[in-house]
Amino acid sequence: MFCYSLFHHSPPLITKWKPQLLFFKPNFKSQFSPLNFYPNQNFPHFFTKRISGYPIKSPAFSSSLEDEFDVELGRLLSLLPEEMRRRIREHEELRELIEVVMDIGRKPLARFPSGDFVLSDCPITVQDIEHATSQVGDFAIDNRAGISRTLHRISAIRNRKGTIIGLTCRVGRAISGSADLLRDLVQDGASLLLIGPPGVGKTTIIRDIARMLANDYKKRVMIVDTSNEIGGDGDIPHAGIGCARRMQVPDSDMQHKVLIEAVENHMPQVIVIDEIGTKLEAMAACTIAQRGIQLVATAHGVTIENLIMNPSLEILIGGIQSVTLGDDEANRRGVQKTVLERKGPSTFSCGVEIVSKTELRVHRCLEATVDAVLAGRFPRIEIRKMNSQGLEESSQTFTDISSDKEDLVVTGDLSETSDENSIGNHFPSDLSSKMADDSTEDRDLLHMYVYGIQEASVIQGLKKLKMDAAVQLTDNISEAGVLFALLSKLRKNSGIQAAAKSHKIPVYVAKTSSSMQITKALEALKDDYPYGLKNPGSENDMNILEKVDALEEARIAIEQVVIPKEEPVELLPRPTQIISLQTELIEKYQLQSEKIGKGSDVRLRILPFKLVKDEDKSSGEDANANDFENFEPYGANGSPHGVDRLPLLPD
Repeated sequence: MFCYSLFHHSPPLITKWKPQLLFFKPNFKSQFSPLNFYPNQNFPHFFTKRISGYPIKSPAFSSSLEDEFDVELGRLLSLLPEEMRRRIREHEELRELIEVVMDIGRKPLARFPSGDFVLSDCPITVQDIEHATSQVGDFAIDNRAGISRTLHRISAIRNRKGTIIGLTCRVGRAISGSADLLRDLVQDGASLLLIGPPGVGKTTIIRDIARMLANDYKKRVMIVDTSNEIGGDGDIPHAGIGCARRMQVPDSDMQHKVLIEAVENHMPQVIVIDEIGTKLEAMAACTIAQRGIQLVATAHGVTIENLIMNPSLEILIGGIQSVTLGDDEANRRGVQKTVLERKGPSTFSCGVEIVSKTELRVHRCLEATVDAVLAGRFPRIEIRKMNSQGLEESSQTFTDISSDKEDLVVTGDLSETSDENSIGNHFPSDLSSKMADDSTEDRDLLHMYVYGIQEASVIQGLKKLKMDAAVQLTDNISEAGVLFALLSKLRKNSGIQAAAKSHKIPVYVAKTSSSMQITKALEALKDDYPYGLKNPGSENDMNILEKVDALEEARIAIEQVVIPKEEPVELLPRPTQIISLQTELIEKYQLQSEKIGKGSDVRLRILPFKLVKDEDKSSGEDANANDFENFEPYGANGSPHGVDRLPLLPD
């Protein structure tokens, strides 16, 4: 019936597409997809709409946006050989495709959220690269090209002679609603600076912001598109930017000139910039902000602190200068005489840290955030999340621990901390018992407050040491069980020191923010924690096995050595709770025991003497109890003793 309708209503169309119709099969779900049906870049959109009008139950036809994405994805896949196209279509995560990588002499890879997928067992040849490059636009100086009226980006790798030997074909998507979490800021006319690492979705968000400003709020929006990522390749911009206009940049070194040209020639109300990376571009953005134009831009980084430490981009947040204070002012502030301060007004009014595609950290007042970071205080942050239904899930605000630093008491002078003790040691030292007390109440989870170090670096270190199952980061220092900080930052912040002392929180410090130093400090934390920060799911099972081993060890030693041979036996080192159980078992056999060893080598020795009764027994128990009070159940580093099973002796 389907074929009859096509022949009856559109004979010219069938004549044109007759070679493709020869491959029709009854399996409509796999054959009538634009990805399979699409032969080249000139796929007619009217033919897609005609097919989508029939009741074919396929996710590709659920909406017009999905149809458009299928067509655009088909244009990208047309760069690949037939075998690679077939294998990538069969993948269950086709719609989540990230990019396709082709390098001469290597197997092609398709990258999905679940991992890499090999598209062919045959390595890529020169002919495959030439076939792909012939169907895309010209490569600019930045070695990027695109496919006309799509958001895909084709990046080239060249050899020393300039010949292309590899391609990275990245999938571009226009996701409507990706900027809904920022709608209130956009509506208020705030200038937004979006910060995030590569691949987190910065370009997708500012593209939707440009569409929102142009279509919903009827503003004159001009996009300065450095590498055609926002508006797509070709002279006609992609529909994802709505009514916004787009200016292409012929050379990335000229972006700052194009920014000024856009303001002077086209009278925009909003300027959208992607990837501000040089000092000239930052200065141009600062100039535009002084003219009363709303700015929306992105920059590479993880937190606002990265911009503060970036000499090329610090002008975006007002610039940083070193100021020498007088003695009275330094004493009043409780800081050193030389401090860092913001030089001038910030180019952007708001800052947004993109944690993931569904979570943002919003700094409503970027200047206040910069001032707080430079002063060693906690800035005001709003955490905004999007749930699976596309609705805003939560909006939480975290403020400074104390707004009045003069009321805080300094817990100690970290400047006197030696380099040997600066990593992994507590500050102050008398707080080490806090960790043991907390662990007995809640052994499953340790809440860590991070200060002066990027949370992403700490999380990476926790995963490396397999501590992520037992440690959870928190933004509330009052509920933290441990404070993990950068030594230089902690020395300058008396407020943090006072907060740690008032809440009796052990402090672990790293000398630098390098991964090696962070890992070293986390290893010290892991060793000092009484239960080793192991996976809480297996904690109970290990305790039971350890108790069984220890009691079996003591029983066999008593029945086969101490009693029949009347010889003393030394048991293996055990934690204090296990030693107590062994002592009870020894007393049931009416025998005596003594504690020997120090530190991690503390253990029991079973003596072949009868237990003293009555008065002597009670006095002996008191002495034994006093010994246990001075006994350290854990090693010098606080780690639990290892459990070695005693070989069973023959009956």
